[in-house]
Amino acid sequence: MMEFALFRLPDGRAWLGEGPFTALAAAPAGGGAFYVNDFDLNDPQPWKVPARLHAITAESLGRTIHLNGSSAPKIHWAKPATEWFKMAFRRIRREVLSKRIEKMVPVLTETGTLISGNPRKLLESVMNAPGNMWGYAHVTEAGGFLGATPELLFKTHGQTLETMALAGTAKPGQQDAFLTDVKEIEEHEIVVRYLTEQLQTLGVVQREPRTLCQTAGLVHFQSSIRVKLAQATDPAQLVPLLHPTPAVGCLPRNEAALAKLREYRQQLKVPGFFGAPFGFIEKDGTTHVVVSIRGICWEGDTISLPSGCGIVGGSAFDHEWRELRLKREAVLRLLALHS
Repeated sequence: MMEFALFRLPDGRAWLGEGPFTALAAAPAGGGAFYVNDFDLNDPQPWKVPARLHAITAESLGRTIHLNGSSAPKIHWAKPATEWFKMAFRRIRREVLSKRIEKMVPVLTETGTLISGNPRKLLESVMNAPGNMWGYAHVTEAGGFLGATPELLFKTHGQTLETMALAGTAKPGQQDAFLTDVKEIEEHEIVVRYLTEQLQTLGVVQREPRTLCQTAGLVHFQSSIRVKLAQATDPAQLVPLLHPTPAVGCLPRNEAALAKLREYRQQLKVPGFFGAPFGFIEKDGTTHVVVSIRGICWEGDTISLPSGCGIVGGSAFDHEWRELRLKREAVLRLLALHS
């Protein structure tokens, strides 16, 4: 199979679309299409209608994409260099402290070399990810990306929109300190405020109390947000309204701050899939779009594993560096990836 896309819901339902894909600017009325774009939304036709669409399970995956006989990839990882990231951290923190920006998310990417095996085999782990995660993948002959994310950008069904703020990170076992951590709460509430402001233009916004989301070896603050839409809204217009949220981008989300964010992402060689929206529209029009984190990408024998951290006024380098490592380790565990 030359090109395919995969999307798995937390309830286990999943779809795999085989190429060639027909690219569209708007979601097709009949559904059955994937939303695939990069972080900067460079693709003006991000809705991809597959030539064939399969409803799949973890059991039928291997037969559908002919994984039988493939072995899991073995990867030799290079130690991530601190200098570029440290420089970006210092500059961003200076901007935050001088009140020019409120928050920005730089990304560190660890790279590795594929020694043996097939990265497509990792789709088995994606299909078996925990029940509070969404699985995603887009694979071509030359490479691809895949992962399982705990972060929903939005779900629409009829005139109801659901989203979440997912920001603030700790290791399981550190919940007590985390629950009162001023820096982590501030980072979370920035995202809540942003989403509420953006969504107020569409209808009445209801926010659930802040809770803990534990998934794949990490704990996050999570706030569920629901909107009764004043009118049915095209999902293609919702993506640029919400993306990038301050959980993966910056605040304020003006052109100057976004240009700076893009500059840091280029300097730090961040893969385009990371933090980008990815989604699927069901036949009944229910649309799911997630934020592509907790994943890897590959091109030829080069594997990339990105992780990001939110820098706000209370951020300290050592703490953020540790958080980046925890996030990458969580991905390796999630995908059962051993070097």
